[in-house]
Amino acid sequence: MPPAAILGETSRIVYLHVPLAWVATLAFVVAGLTSIQYIRKKTIAYIHFARGSVHIGFFFSIVTVITGSLWAKVMWGSYWNWDPRETSITLLLLVYIAYFSLHQIVRTNPKGAILESVYLVIAFVASPFLIFVVPRLYPSLHPDPVINTQGAILLDTEMRLVLIISVVAFTLFLCHCVKTFTKGIYVRIFMY
Repeated sequence: MPPAAILGETSRIVYLHVPLAWVATLAFVVAGLTSIQYIRKKTIAYIHFARGSVHIGFFFSIVTVITGSLWAKVMWGSYWNWDPRETSITLLLLVYIAYFSLHQIVRTNPKGAILESVYLVIAFVASPFLIFVVPRLYPSLHPDPVINTQGAILLDTEMRLVLIISVVAFTLFLCHCVKTFTKGIYVRIFMY
């Protein structure tokens, strides 16, 4: 795999960093959508999927920040630069840390799952602003997005293929993780 023209050898981290960011975002979308379903139908499986998705998404977000910081150190000489994308992902992490706090407070309350679901729907609505809008309002150190405003993927064919395979693999891994996490919740509920 040849390195990217401008980024050099460090460009290979894109095959890890971008899929991690994608999966983290997708996990939070799943949490929001399943929370909406829980509010509508009151089926307990939906809140378990939402909880599982938040846990997995939170983990992937942290790893995204770590890989981004490593890349930033090589590219810009510092692990943290207060870049709009770095800052917005940190704000998103704080939104989900607040969710974990809320969960601990309301988990024994009979209406706790509804409160959690409402919070996750609000976070779901706020997430696109933190992930897509805010970072584009200010100048950024980040390279142009791989999929930019023109909708074109600005990568060599071989690099594009590897990136797509990586994104698909991480997406399947997310599905497996959420399923395993949710199955673990059911095992704990029915064993005790």
